[in-house]
Amino acid sequence: MGTPVKVSIRNLFKIFGEHPKAVLADVRAGMGKAELLAQKNHVLGLNDINIDIREGEITVIMGLSGSGKSTLIRHLNRLIEPTAGEVLLDGENILTWNETRLRELRRKSMSMVFQKFALLPHRTVLENAGMAQATQGTPRSLYEPEAQSWLERVGLAGFGDRYPHQLSGGMQQRVGIARALTSNAGIMLMDEAFSALDPLIRTDMQNLLIELQSELHKTIVFITHDLDEALKLADHLVILKDGVVVQQGEPQHILLNPSDPYIEAFIGDINRARVLRVRSIMAEGTAEGDVAGDVDADATLENVIALSGGDATLRYRVTCGGHSVGILEMPALVRALVPRRSA
Repeated sequence: MGTPVKVSIRNLFKIFGEHPKAVLADVRAGMGKAELLAQKNHVLGLNDINIDIREGEITVIMGLSGSGKSTLIRHLNRLIEPTAGEVLLDGENILTWNETRLRELRRKSMSMVFQKFALLPHRTVLENAGMAQATQGTPRSLYEPEAQSWLERVGLAGFGDRYPHQLSGGMQQRVGIARALTSNAGIMLMDEAFSALDPLIRTDMQNLLIELQSELHKTIVFITHDLDEALKLADHLVILKDGVVVQQGEPQHILLNPSDPYIEAFIGDINRARVLRVRSIMAEGTAEGDVAGDVDADATLENVIALSGGDATLRYRVTCGGHSVGILEMPALVRALVPRRSA
């Protein structure tokens, strides 16, 4: 039985302009972004988006600037209204909800972490972390211990009495994450949450998110334009171009099976040895004959290359949880390092 779908986006369109409904038929008939702007003076933001966001997983939506990724995430809590389509939460279309239900959605079900932190400068770090519960009417005496606990988990123990301007950018983003966690929302929306951070701090925040997710199993929608970040975080990866989903799926599968030249170009410069996992290229079955040793199914190809000393004739038993799950032949590893190209 697969992981249940938490949020389902169905046939979603977003057109910006004076009369979006009037030009919707043109888009459905095949008019693209450039044509729509030139002929109809409307901007095509999203074009027939269909995505299933599974419970307890990190779904990463990525693309270059103008691809529609930030527009898409704002449809999930209806900060932006679609031109057409459905957004289903646990099977119920939130586009039919009134303002009262939407407020409850934003306060209790979906938290949001922004690129620019969005902290209130006149409130302390602790007050910012507990803001979601405070707006729900929860007394400070009840939310403060939980907010303090999450601040400690994100590495900000002892900073509760300080103000945002007294913190570095990375520390401010940790407050934003603590605030989202204190809200107890099952869904976290993260819009370019780490993009404003220095590279080392950004890596630290990615590792923190992975650590927290391994324990909490939140449903996370993460927006980024950085492929390395996407491949590191994603359980399910969605790649957008000009408001269209070009390809989506498990990141390892996309790396090994790009669907068109755009995806090939997009992933062309990635360090495949550092990103690809043994489980993606192994052959299932039990090893017969001599093996050079055991490798974990989730080890990177870079790990195996180092282990082998560069010997391309070796074969390894692949294990997961102490059990044999397959065989890795070094020639298969070498082939996987060469990007696939269209004919």
